[in-house]
Amino acid sequence: MAPSPRWERAELSGQLDHDERLARLRLIRTPRVGPVAHAQLIARFGSARAAIEELPDLVRRNGGAAPAIPEPSVALLEMEQVARLGARQVFRGEGDYPAWLDRCDGAPALLVMRGNPSLLARRAVAMVGARNASGAAMRFARMLAHDLSARGWLVISGLARGIDTAAHVGALEHGTAAVIAGGIDVVYPPENDRLQAEIAEWGVLIAEQPPGVEPRARHFPHRNRIIAGLAEGTVVVEAAPKSGSLITARLAGEFGRDVMAVPGSPLDPRAQGCNLLIREGATLVQSAEDIIESLSPIGGVSVPPTPLFVARPQRDVDEAARDALLGLLGPVPLPVDELIRLGGFDAPAVHAVLLDLELAGRLERHAGGKVSLTA
Repeated sequence: MAPSPRWERAELSGQLDHDERLARLRLIRTPRVGPVAHAQLIARFGSARAAIEELPDLVRRNGGAAPAIPEPSVALLEMEQVARLGARQVFRGEGDYPAWLDRCDGAPALLVMRGNPSLLARRAVAMVGARNASGAAMRFARMLAHDLSARGWLVISGLARGIDTAAHVGALEHGTAAVIAGGIDVVYPPENDRLQAEIAEWGVLIAEQPPGVEPRARHFPHRNRIIAGLAEGTVVVEAAPKSGSLITARLAGEFGRDVMAVPGSPLDPRAQGCNLLIREGATLVQSAEDIIESLSPIGGVSVPPTPLFVARPQRDVDEAARDALLGLLGPVPLPVDELIRLGGFDAPAVHAVLLDLELAGRLERHAGGKVSLTA
């Protein structure tokens, strides 16, 4: 059996020094190093600087090609570009990283923010819905967002057409946060050019991708997890079944956050997703008071959930654990917790094997803490 687990808080206090920030940027821009691998490499080796030194040998030992780690000059250029855009980079592990997001499995290693990040200290609600929303739903979303923001809540959405746009417009006067799928300097959709600029000035604009990156379909689920992770609860206003809005609601539920929905006509396909959520237990919302009541904590004080603790992976992989886990893994995603239970190994041993397989390109991570072998 592997040694007893060693648990480390996945957060630090204060600011990282320049060299560590540069190393963390290089590490997250390295192919096959996603947010989970990034956090585990730092936990395993103590810092991003140490992880970068160890990474080539680690990958080669597991049958992978040497990783293309960006040179320091490349990372420095990105840092300078962000600064020229009037934005700043906030790394996970720094004191001003959003507390609610920090408690989420697979939280971004880096956020780029433009505007007033202090707004993220407010209690927050995410509001999402259909891009082709009805006029009535957009009017209701705008009113709902205005009422919430006027009472001190931060309204978070994704700056998409339809409900997202209505929510931002309604909350802009008092405080809204927009999480975008592309780079901090990329406007999407084009018709929201002015709204995105206003949010960057009066609210806060948030991106995970580097500057200049145009949004692609694969970026939107990543954006959705940030929206769900930043807020205490997510409200869905009109959504078809299997829509991106329902993905955001599902992620909110997996993060342990409240899921709320506005009911709609059974005759409107755009309302079917919300009605389904309500049938499955989501809180029915007809006013801002319904949301505030749903999120009212016992004792009147809201605090982020219990901090996420990450198992520090072992430096040496247990070969018995590797063989056993390879036998359990396949093309169908399986929760990591289930792998730990089925394999009978301690969490650090399992995380060490999964990390090595991921870096070698043999493992794929999925939402909800699931993993599978790559095809």
